[in-house]
Amino acid sequence: MKPFELGIIGTGWCGGIRATAAANSPLVTSLHLAENQPERLAEVAAATGASTATEQWEELVANPAIDALIISATPETIHYPMAKAALAAGKHVLLEKPMAITLEEADELVELAESKTLKFTIGYSQRFNSKQALVKRSVGDGTLGDPVSVLISRHITRSLGEKIGSRTKLSPAAMEATHDIDFSLWCLQPRRPVRVYSQVAWGARAADQGVPDTQVMIITMDDGVTVTIGAGWSLPVGYPNYSATWIEFVGTDGVLMMDASHKDIVLNTTKKGVEFPLSTMPGEYVDHVYAGPMERETIHFLEAVAYDREVMVDPKWARIAMEVYIAADLSVETGQVVDLPLQRTPEGLLLAGMAKE
Repeated sequence: MKPFELGIIGTGWCGGIRATAAANSPLVTSLHLAENQPERLAEVAAATGASTATEQWEELVANPAIDALIISATPETIHYPMAKAALAAGKHVLLEKPMAITLEEADELVELAESKTLKFTIGYSQRFNSKQALVKRSVGDGTLGDPVSVLISRHITRSLGEKIGSRTKLSPAAMEATHDIDFSLWCLQPRRPVRVYSQVAWGARAADQGVPDTQVMIITMDDGVTVTIGAGWSLPVGYPNYSATWIEFVGTDGVLMMDASHKDIVLNTTKKGVEFPLSTMPGEYVDHVYAGPMERETIHFLEAVAYDREVMVDPKWARIAMEVYIAADLSVETGQVVDLPLQRTPEGLLLAGMAKE
């Protein structure tokens, strides 16, 4: 075991969770923070006892004492340049999704990490949920037999959707369904996606945000398994960061049906009405315990660095998940089924491979 110094770029909602988890870990000898909001930076630095705190993320990249970086910054367009700089400097990296905006950028990050033998992983925290882990185990140990179909429905509130959508104009597939794409691909490995068809539905968020309320996609794997994913971000406010998910995983010998709608705890007050505590996707601290997956995901990365272990989320598979949601958006644009892998022109531009009639 080799304890190390860690830097965290971006200390907002998710970055703050990861900073607290890291500060509580004996694997981290010194914590360094970068955040462009001075008040938030001071708040998280005081709460975690950070050794250094700066508004310039480049200072963490340039610090030779820092062995690893967690990049939780927004908007999503800055993920690639920050990760590229960190990997080029020889830092292990945990990067929030999406890993990049284009597949070319994603490929460059993967190749850079491999060339320097660095830990590089993407923040797909839903793999660290116990319900999703049960699906993975049930497929892997043969409990369900051979996989036949997957159905996932995910919805978040419009207040959270506005928070996410105001940063970068990406689709529900790219910002929400991406977790479920990654989860499905993880469970179905080594199968690979070969076709995608997708449609969107417009509603409450069209006027204010210019984005569809819901996106639905059908993904066909190379052995015929079908994955249907619906993701939306326009639920009325019940709890600001409320997330509800329903999962059906059907096999030849069994089925798993999972209600992750977080309605098992209902808080009803005269001031705020009905709320659903402990319902956020990343989770949250409840005094001395943590409810949700992000703390465990953070510790997993710290352990991978300290013990020289493999990371759970291979960036190559995160790149495939990225290709799927790009194909879904191409399908919406063209109204056709899109073949995978996506083809490139000699100029490097992506072309939608249309499935034959």
